[in-house]
Amino acid sequence: MPLLSAPPVAFGTPLPLPSSFSIWPYQARFRQAAQKVATGLFDALDEDLDPYVYLLALPMDAVGLDDGELPAAAEFEPADGTLSAHHFARVLERGHALQLAHNWQLTDPDIESEDMQRRKQFGRGVRLAVQEVLDELDATAKRLSFAGWPAQIGRFAVMPVLRLNRKVYNSYPSLQPNRFYTDGRQLPHSLIQAAILRFNEDCIKSLTEPEPGSGLLIRPRDTDEIIRSAGKLFMDTPAQDMGMNPVATKLFATCNTISSLRYEGAEGVGKLLLARRGHPNLTEVFALTCPTPLTDYRAVRKLLEMTTADVSLLADGENVYALGRQVGQYDAAREDLFVISFITHYAWEFQHGGQVLMRAHYGHPSLPRARLNRTKFRRDLRRTFQLVEAAKIEKLWDVVLEASRQKHGTLLVITTEALAEADRLKMQCTLIEPVPLTPLITRLVTAIDGAVLLDPEGYCYSIGVILDGKATGRGTSTRGARYNSAIRYVESSPYPCLAIVVSEDGLMDVITKESLREE
Repeated sequence: MPLLSAPPVAFGTPLPLPSSFSIWPYQARFRQAAQKVATGLFDALDEDLDPYVYLLALPMDAVGLDDGELPAAAEFEPADGTLSAHHFARVLERGHALQLAHNWQLTDPDIESEDMQRRKQFGRGVRLAVQEVLDELDATAKRLSFAGWPAQIGRFAVMPVLRLNRKVYNSYPSLQPNRFYTDGRQLPHSLIQAAILRFNEDCIKSLTEPEPGSGLLIRPRDTDEIIRSAGKLFMDTPAQDMGMNPVATKLFATCNTISSLRYEGAEGVGKLLLARRGHPNLTEVFALTCPTPLTDYRAVRKLLEMTTADVSLLADGENVYALGRQVGQYDAAREDLFVISFITHYAWEFQHGGQVLMRAHYGHPSLPRARLNRTKFRRDLRRTFQLVEAAKIEKLWDVVLEASRQKHGTLLVITTEALAEADRLKMQCTLIEPVPLTPLITRLVTAIDGAVLLDPEGYCYSIGVILDGKATGRGTSTRGARYNSAIRYVESSPYPCLAIVVSEDGLMDVITKESLREE
């Protein structure tokens, strides 16, 4: 009996394999579909992550060989020659040993059969064994590899492997790695890793379908949906670190709901400190006789109104029990004191040790990226306007940097026909005499609502512009009117144009026709 088996409905009787493929008939199509999902997902988080997906197939008949007996070789899709099969020769046996070595709690037998639990536990062992090999191979590489879950197809245990840019992956702050639920499932230590886990979940669901890749990939989730799901998963980590039940706590949904509420018309701004009561780095200003459940959203929002720059709500993951302050020097290695910072309406940040780990805006999680990537901005100017003169690029960069400091957000539109567009939109803007934008003038003209219209030379022609444009399916309800109007305008414009959207919560987006086509 194989250690890793699969339901007959998922894989059926293994088919004879033609010479055009080695594992199953649709392996190339499946990998291409998985690559497309990965590209959309990780480009949305940070396009410099540069995801690449390949499939690793481990022959099941390699299990239980006698000493000295050579196992069948592992196979890869695509077989590009960059990977050596001998590195994975004994990973199934190593996976079985890791399964026995870990004290993973089994699921309630009323929920899952013993056979299902055994297969899951072995699958976790195999994933860990493959990850050990990948970590060793990547020790000096520019990319990091992440093993997915194995699924049996024919005589192979097949798993996706995702590669990401090491430098970009490591540039974001995270919690400590190698975290697990009590049943052995992996807990994410960052939003990127949470997205990796969600991507792997979608892959294993598709791999366990009949003839995976034969038609469309089992309808993949929308990129935004996967990222939201990753945000929910990531917030399980602080809940577990505080000794709470992550599934029951639902911190992500709780923070979203609290941030969405107003109190007497005012936006919720303030901090919520998450830690067990009696934490050495917290002091109470006053305590609540009856702690308020975090799920009593309106009550928590009302309490948030009392917070100040140095006085926050104190919560243990389930209840707000006091108002108080953080004191002393917190040892970040403890990972038992977290901060939820409510920035503005429907926007909040998850912080630890003075670093932002994740931002959420209208329920959509994002990485704490730099406000704008200079290299990408230069590339967008070159692609949109064929602009390569360093002095002009630097001038526009200074304008954008100043606009990014506008605390209420703003919108810049750069177009080759700024003068003509200013005249066309004169009934819905304020025309000004053409003026080269300086940091001072930029600060002044971005202080009011509406877009600022300028040309690639840096000359401004109108301010407070209400943009028009045809309705498009590319907008998103998770972003505000400023972002969606910029998308409509750029997509509808017959001229080369580029929009820079600065949101109130600090998010910045550069929208070009090229970027819209790539979505």
